[in-house]
Amino acid sequence: MRDALVAAAFQLFLERGYEQTTVDDIVALAGVGRRSFFRYFPSKEDVVFPDHERCLADMTAFLAQGADDDEPVRRVCDAARLVLRMYAENPTFSVQRYRLTRQVPGLRAYELSVVWRYERALAAYLRRRYAARRDGTLRADVIAAAVVAAHNNALRSWLRSDGKGEASAAVDHALAYVRSAFGEAPVPPAGDRPEDVVVVVSRRGAPLWRVVQEIESTLGRP
Repeated sequence: MRDALVAAAFQLFLERGYEQTTVDDIVALAGVGRRSFFRYFPSKEDVVFPDHERCLADMTAFLAQGADDDEPVRRVCDAARLVLRMYAENPTFSVQRYRLTRQVPGLRAYELSVVWRYERALAAYLRRRYAARRDGTLRADVIAAAVVAAHNNALRSWLRSDGKGEASAAVDHALAYVRSAFGEAPVPPAGDRPEDVVVVVSRRGAPLWRVVQEIESTLGRP
């Protein structure tokens, strides 16, 4: 019934326009009563964004399940990909919704409130991870905003192309930019670390043992 209500709503939005469509029109086309509509959607705006509550719950659970040794920026980037997956599941619907929100200011404002909730979920996770840092709150909020901005930039480019091409490639590229700016580079294994290079300036004619002694002193070896 939930899917039937969404389908009926969008059929009418495309035929009549969003403002001209009422809840009564939607339930009449879906063949259900008003009570059934409000059981699933608190308002007409909510029927335009039927999947965001589920996606936000999935994101919150994903972040909560992270391990303490997870790199925080990578974790929130992976969480953002859950939103992309939601859009990519039904490209036709996602493109229709994008066009609709561009036409109706009220829906655009509603969408921004949804985006803000995603950003707050990411920031809350990062605040916990950076709690020991003096700049932890600032860092968390900046990174969360950057992740959302990068994700949405790539996502909207895909939607403007009518959902053509591979959305994940563009989002991966955008999120890689965030990780390069804010991520913590892993420490390479000992075998992969570059060799030390030491330059020693010594007097001409100094004995070899003196040069070796200077090198060992520089490297901190006994």
